[in-house]
Amino acid sequence: MGSAQTRLMVPDSEKQPQRILLVTGVLGAGKTTVLRTLEDMGWEAIDNFPIRLLDRLLETEPGSAQLDAGSPLAIGFDTRTRGFDPARTIERVKRLTERADLIVTTLFLDCGGIELARRYNETRRRHPMSEDKPAAIGIAAERELLEPLRRWADVVISTTDFTVNDLQQAIREQFAAITPHRTTVTISSFGFSRGTPPLADLVFDMRFLTNPHWDPALRPMTGMDAPVGDHIRQDPVFSEAFERIRDLLVMLLPRFEANGKAYVNIAFGCTGGRHRSVFMAEEIASALRTHGFSPTLLHRNLASRAADMIEGAQT
Repeated sequence: MGSAQTRLMVPDSEKQPQRILLVTGVLGAGKTTVLRTLEDMGWEAIDNFPIRLLDRLLETEPGSAQLDAGSPLAIGFDTRTRGFDPARTIERVKRLTERADLIVTTLFLDCGGIELARRYNETRRRHPMSEDKPAAIGIAAERELLEPLRRWADVVISTTDFTVNDLQQAIREQFAAITPHRTTVTISSFGFSRGTPPLADLVFDMRFLTNPHWDPALRPMTGMDAPVGDHIRQDPVFSEAFERIRDLLVMLLPRFEANGKAYVNIAFGCTGGRHRSVFMAEEIASALRTHGFSPTLLHRNLASRAADMIEGAQT
């Protein structure tokens, strides 16, 4: 006897429409870069998809495999795609835009002919429509074929004067409202005596603060213990240093995020990695949470053995 499977049915009125972005354009204009950027932003991405199968992919009849409406979907195709026909593609997209369960947008990537020819010459690739003729012949033929689709597209981006980074930034700005990107922030503490973290983007040296190691009562403790924190706070420069570092990070992190940096690693170091760096990392992480960030906190050398020889001269 087969096992029964219970499925929770969601009323149609409560389902969120599936967002679909069709990405096309002239070859060499940057479709692969766009799809990779969208994928980094949390989209599902499919390249070189046979557009004639689009209705089947988006089929939502009862009992069929349904797409996850929580993840927008980007579908890339171009003149190399099997069965490519601009007129039929437009008619197919028109029908899809009439569906209440879909939000369909078409993005067309254009580029000047001279710049495209330069890109083909640099990569030594042959344009698929030029055969044994110069690339300019194939580029012109492709542009004529795609013109109806270009006129139909909701969004047209010309990449003639774009670097790869420029195109990535343009895509993030255009579609950030759909998938707001959050940078993953990691805050760590470490001891300089055991090496600087190799992946740190920002390193702050806490060795200017009074060292709790030289207080016999505090030496066995760590920066996570209240007496150690009280000791460090009493340093005359702690308060100003903390505020300046906090304000710097509050300013920088949104800028990193706006420029598409996926990970930011912030490291605080002291000599042994057990007191000052640990305390500052904890305090900064707490402060950033109040500003809307969600940092991950790591203490690399928290369990390391305290050693007088590496702590330097007592002050």
